[in-house]
Amino acid sequence: MAIDTPIELRNQIIYEVYVRNHSENGTFNDVIADLDRIKDLGTDILWLMPIHPIGQKNKKGELGCPYSIKDYKAINPEYGTLDDFKNLIDQAHNLDMKVMIDVVYNHTSHDSKLFEDHPEWFYRRSDDQVGNKVGDWYDVIDLDYENKELWDYQIDVLKYWIEIGVDGFRCDVAPMLPLEFWKRARKEVAQLREGIIWLAESIEPDFLKALRKNGFVGLSDSEVYQAFDVSYDYDTFLYFKKYMEGKISFGEYIDKVKAQEYIYPDNYVKMRFIENHDQARARKWFRVEEYLVNWTAFYYFQQGLTLIHGGQETEEDSTPSLFDHDPIEWDLLNEDYVDLLKTLGRIKEDKIFAEGYYEILDSSKPGVVVASYEQDNKLILGVFNLEHKSGHITLTIPDAKYKSLLDNKVVKVKDSKLKLGVKPIIFKVNVDKDDDKVMLGEL
Repeated sequence: MAIDTPIELRNQIIYEVYVRNHSENGTFNDVIADLDRIKDLGTDILWLMPIHPIGQKNKKGELGCPYSIKDYKAINPEYGTLDDFKNLIDQAHNLDMKVMIDVVYNHTSHDSKLFEDHPEWFYRRSDDQVGNKVGDWYDVIDLDYENKELWDYQIDVLKYWIEIGVDGFRCDVAPMLPLEFWKRARKEVAQLREGIIWLAESIEPDFLKALRKNGFVGLSDSEVYQAFDVSYDYDTFLYFKKYMEGKISFGEYIDKVKAQEYIYPDNYVKMRFIENHDQARARKWFRVEEYLVNWTAFYYFQQGLTLIHGGQETEEDSTPSLFDHDPIEWDLLNEDYVDLLKTLGRIKEDKIFAEGYYEILDSSKPGVVVASYEQDNKLILGVFNLEHKSGHITLTIPDAKYKSLLDNKVVKVKDSKLKLGVKPIIFKVNVDKDDDKVMLGEL
């Protein structure tokens, strides 16, 4: 996190919207019509995937990828007009939500305005042809940040959107750009308006190593945090996927999550998610509802900002297309899951989730996570049955009846044992600082 990152970001919920697929018509006005529902989920930040015109040369799919941008300062006419976008910002602000837009600065489309005006600002391969450095991103061409004039241009673009009214930037593959560019961009944008939120799409470890091996820029999370407030949770999500695929044990995955608490600075902020537009729907992994509920609660409980990917609240299990019209099936909305998200959002508002000492405790049963936040005389404990285990776990708190914050049901601890159920449990315990012992919680 940057030196001036507000720690309160850990309390917040960010909701991701792909305008094209958020509704049948795919317009800003349709998103506006859905803002009340989005806000009711506990959303603090509305993140819009790229809103710019999409390149047509070498495009992917029928409509093209939104990350193949033709003009950084224009609005995709599929979505509406600039006035429509300004209205969306105003309506979100009226609901006390900030608006974040995608910044895609590693590359543009082949037919971009920037390439037409400044072909000298683009990366050249050994054959002197433009192209991309890595991956199957054949629909884009990479920029070359050795050109400092490009820095000026890109920062001016950021200032333009700040003046339009946006409140933050989600920066696509941020580690592929020079750190000094991001630091300068943050500084200059702050001079225009303070409090802008900077979210970095950090990259998975194997991708980072491949970039460096080939002589390209590849920033670690620790470097990214010098310029950004929040980074993706990809450093552990890789191991979540390996665990789900049976390649590593549950304990190995949890050890990677625990390691974040001593690798990063004390006030680091991660964006926690169980799905996003680049990953499979959570319901692909969790076919049984109890598993989905426990993992969702665990990701909310972890230290950091929490992402809801548009459509996550439905029963869709197929990965949505980036390249074609593939609207969310809102008739599959799961009301029980929606209620869970709302409840978790309310719980997360407690300042202890931003300021408290967070720890994943040793569980007496593999497949079950026990985690806690402690601040002053308060302890919040979470128990997440991630592998649907039965029996009891041991808790080092006094025997008592507690109240679950998720459903107000009684949680009974007897002989330091808690009987496991299929649902997650989150409850408060009072702490006596005088004798450093946990006191009985109130029912």
